[in-house]
Amino acid sequence: MTNRWYLLFASLFVLFIFSCTSEYQQLEKRELESGKVVNQLFFGLELGMDQKQFFETCWERNKEGVLTNGPSELSVEHSLVFPSGNPGKMRFYPKFEEGKIYLMPVEFSYDGWSPWNDSLRVEVLRADVVKLFEQWYGEGFIEVTNEDKSQIAFVKMDGNRRIRVFKKTISSVRAEIVDLPIQKKLSQKPE
Repeated sequence: MTNRWYLLFASLFVLFIFSCTSEYQQLEKRELESGKVVNQLFFGLELGMDQKQFFETCWERNKEGVLTNGPSELSVEHSLVFPSGNPGKMRFYPKFEEGKIYLMPVEFSYDGWSPWNDSLRVEVLRADVVKLFEQWYGEGFIEVTNEDKSQIAFVKMDGNRRIRVFKKTISSVRAEIVDLPIQKKLSQKPE
């Protein structure tokens, strides 16, 4: 009889602990433990690509008219039409570790944004970016928020690759595509 109570208590304890972990924590754990490696970014770019390959690929896409120079010296720009039909811009430039891409920050904005244009507010843009990424990377984005819901992000993980989409400013959305094991390793390095 004592073993049954112990088993019941242990089962309830495990259930309680599992329910205390967030949906995101469960997703991250499951995907990292899968051992799957997904390096695809966009336009032929990939996580793990070295700097020379990055510049060569961007140059090829530039000759094809897909990419142009962005407004700052360290940005690449792509003009696009979002799933909503609104035109906009996508600007990016990777971060490298040991000469290889491990993080691709991307900024999105609508061409016609203005503070009084409610149909182009940042929440609409964020939903548009998530729809665009679902077309590129498949469905499976989950909403992750802090307790007071002042910060909202949409996250998808495929093996090592984590994609986060969140509001950056009142007119722009930022996405970060990262090789999570490398980012975790870098965050543990003493400065």
